[in-house]
Amino acid sequence: MPVRSVPVREPAFPGRLLQQYLILLKKYPIITKSVTSGILSALGNFLSQYLESKKKRKQGRPAKEVDLYGPIRFAVYGLVITGPVSHYFYHLLEALFPATEPYCMLKRLLLERLIIAPAFLLLFFVVMNALEGKTVVDLQDKMKTRFWSALKMNWKVWTPFQFININYVPVQFRVLFANMITLFWYAYLASVRK
Repeated sequence: MPVRSVPVREPAFPGRLLQQYLILLKKYPIITKSVTSGILSALGNFLSQYLESKKKRKQGRPAKEVDLYGPIRFAVYGLVITGPVSHYFYHLLEALFPATEPYCMLKRLLLERLIIAPAFLLLFFVVMNALEGKTVVDLQDKMKTRFWSALKMNWKVWTPFQFININYVPVQFRVLFANMITLFWYAYLASVRK
């Protein structure tokens, strides 16, 4: 009896996309993480605007049009700041606190939460202020009125995710993992900064 060949089915689009991402991640780790950060940051801002508009319409209030410059600013921030800085930071954590060191999980988390998180949030406020063309006085006002509440929310939201990320996610996937959380975090930050 003759044997029939069955054509090999190509993986579905998400599978091909993941394969391509992994190839790019291996060949060009910083660029890949930066572009991913830029795209997901822009989506986070767009999501924020969409949710805010939906909420206003539901309340019977007029909704603003989508600010196209918002996602562009967030994309620039993700591309230039979040992607590369996060890449190097996660590698630095591995060098400073290798898995063989006692209490490395706690040390990593404390460094990230008490030093890096406030510094990164400050950097976010400064860069966004500059990208929006605002003054130093505007920055000072936002820092006084919104920084502390944003930092407290950062600690509440990010601490469990960062514990998992910096201790259990392989280092090459940490920026991607954080970017997935960032998608929603930037939606929150965009609403807080207004």
